[in-house]
Amino acid sequence: MSLLRKIVLKAADLDGYLTDSDRRNLLDLDKTYRRALRLFRQYVQVEGAGEARETRDALIALYTELGDRMQTITDREPRIRVYPWQTPPQSHGEVSRLIAKLRDVHTGQYEFVYYIQRAFELLFNLAYGGLGSGKRNHLIVRTPINLPVQNYAVHKIPFIDENIENTVVCVMLRGALLPSMIVSKEIQEYSSNGYVTPFALFKVSRDDKKTEREMEYTLDLERSYFKLESLHGKDLIFADPMNATGGSLVTIVTYLLSNGVEPKSIFFLNVISALKGCLRIVRALEQATVYTLWLDPVLNTMAYILPGLGDAGDRINGPDIEGMPRDIIALIAAYGATITSLYRSQVREIEATVLGRHQ
Repeated sequence: MSLLRKIVLKAADLDGYLTDSDRRNLLDLDKTYRRALRLFRQYVQVEGAGEARETRDALIALYTELGDRMQTITDREPRIRVYPWQTPPQSHGEVSRLIAKLRDVHTGQYEFVYYIQRAFELLFNLAYGGLGSGKRNHLIVRTPINLPVQNYAVHKIPFIDENIENTVVCVMLRGALLPSMIVSKEIQEYSSNGYVTPFALFKVSRDDKKTEREMEYTLDLERSYFKLESLHGKDLIFADPMNATGGSLVTIVTYLLSNGVEPKSIFFLNVISALKGCLRIVRALEQATVYTLWLDPVLNTMAYILPGLGDAGDRINGPDIEGMPRDIIALIAAYGATITSLYRSQVREIEATVLGRHQ
């Protein structure tokens, strides 16, 4: 779809969806996090010294307090699903360590991509693990062992075809490209007939020169690739490493709704979300459910998540050369043979969408 138009959403419009209770809770978390900022300054000064123990204990206690408050808030919101609060305690250590590796400044690009892949596999299970009719799908796999005869193995997985085979994966470009391919691959692997999702590609951006309160989100229809009629009645999945403000998703979906598209459902899968972004989405979009591996408490004045993990797009794709942003085909090429081979069905589908080969 190529239209010479741009759709702009302002931060003030997003905040209009928040309730008075939301605003009070967010303000309270912001005040509490300021205490953490003061402790960070202390920790930098004493790190490695004997007096670090007291500051370390204070940080642990404060983060426990923040986590408890956010859990209390989200427990009242059935469309905000946070991995540690929806899964057995035995799995929490794994996801906590995974998030710690993604946050770490010493985690390089290839290792970061590895942990992103693991994260979205966990998110897929969070979103779909409880769905289905209780029936099982049986996978019969030929193994490399052929003595005394060719061996096969039988594996049972949930039969969730009816939950996944109406799905369109919607890509908010750049940082969301690889996560979207990972989720599509998971759907393909769980489908009994190898269903490869269609893709809808949206070019949405925010003005990072503006503060969080002044932020604008722009959907560039000229550089997006989708057909409105192919999204109507579909289960739409958006996968993005970070959900800071919720503005990009709300911009896209409100545009679709205003043009008569009525999705059957909207799932938004994130590795790390800010509470404010989650609340804005579920207040603005009654069809949307947010699934996040981890919840962070606040945004800074430039709308970056705190404590966050930096620019996830750059950490997945590597930074662009100044003045020479890569398009979606160039990003796929930059992934290299290993990634493109692993997600070859998804790459073909995306290329067909971008190059206009779909009928």
